[in-house]
Amino acid sequence: MAPDGRAEANDELVRDFMAAWERRDTGFILDCLTEDAVYHSVPLTPIVKGRHRRVGETVRRRAAGRLEVRHQVASGDVVMNERTDLITRNGGPVTLPICGVFEMQEGRIRAWREYFDLTPAKAAYEQT
Repeated sequence: MAPDGRAEANDELVRDFMAAWERRDTGFILDCLTEDAVYHSVPLTPIVKGRHRRVGETVRRRAAGRLEVRHQVASGDVVMNERTDLITRNGGPVTLPICGVFEMQEGRIRAWREYFDLTPAKAAYEQT
């Protein structure tokens, strides 16, 4: 079976998107999203609906850190990755294993869902 060029392009875009989150490149992040994109950290309510200024606010609020992609697969317009986000919350390190699902539309991210256990992040907020 021949490689799916669309899947390869989507895979590369998601990798570049993850790198943009690390470096806080709001312009690149916005360019990767469709106008009606949804970002949803599944233990919480959807954070961003649509490509607008709230994305920039979300980027700035997010703790700086490293997003280490362990595995990533792409098929057509779906990209999934398993990664570890290494961030700082309340002055201490937090390690979050995450599964991310990206639905693509015409070379942009239409939906981004993250599945993870909220317990490590909540524990960091509760530290004194």
